[in-house]
Amino acid sequence: MLRSLLLLSAGLLVSLRMAAAAAASPDAATLGAELAISAPSADARVLGLAAHAYTCARKSGQAPDSHTLSLIDYSRPSTEPRLWVFDLDRKTVLFNEWVAHGRNSGDNVATHFSNAPGSLMSSIGAYVTADTYIGHNGYSLRLRGLESGFNDNALERAIVMHGAPYVGTTSIHSQGRLGRSFGCPAVRPDIARQLIDTIRDGSFVFAYYPDRTWLQQSNLLGDCGTPAVAAESAVATNSGDVAGARARSGK
Repeated sequence: MLRSLLLLSAGLLVSLRMAAAAAASPDAATLGAELAISAPSADARVLGLAAHAYTCARKSGQAPDSHTLSLIDYSRPSTEPRLWVFDLDRKTVLFNEWVAHGRNSGDNVATHFSNAPGSLMSSIGAYVTADTYIGHNGYSLRLRGLESGFNDNALERAIVMHGAPYVGTTSIHSQGRLGRSFGCPAVRPDIARQLIDTIRDGSFVFAYYPDRTWLQQSNLLGDCGTPAVAAESAVATNSGDVAGARARSGK
């Protein structure tokens, strides 16, 4: 019950930050709406935040222009495909995959996140992909966290994307959830290399959870670094953007 109330409260904050984001960056709002059309199973509000964070990161020089954008929605259980990789040129979905969270973040549903070394938790916020290497988890992709206090220790913590045998139907059927990592967003081994090569070297990754502190303090949400302006029309604003994008696309 308490968790449901916390998520409801955080969900309202998401809507308020989305309204501020839409007002600050109409182009980002349009991008979020277009991505929502190509991924109806994703939360349109969260896609709106991801699109806005990407726009802010580009404007501030924290992220380069990218052909892809990835969203991890940690508010969803691990048994659901909660990783989307979008082609930003065509506004299409390239991958929709399972992704693991850290073993100390939660069981099937992640509820705790950390930026601390040794926490064995996932981190939320925006990242830019870096280089690849071969490590003890095989072919892996380094992630550079952009958000101070939330994920900027990602390189130090070796929070990387890699393939893992505990991601897939076998683990879901035997355990009722995916296996868990040391904090890395691990994916299916048979898709790992293709996915990693698609997003390596400067792509934007947005790892979401309705954490109130992050939603309030992130420099990439709201008005691109300044305090967000609360607006009650958030859901209506986003619904209008999605409806308009659907009309333009004919979908």
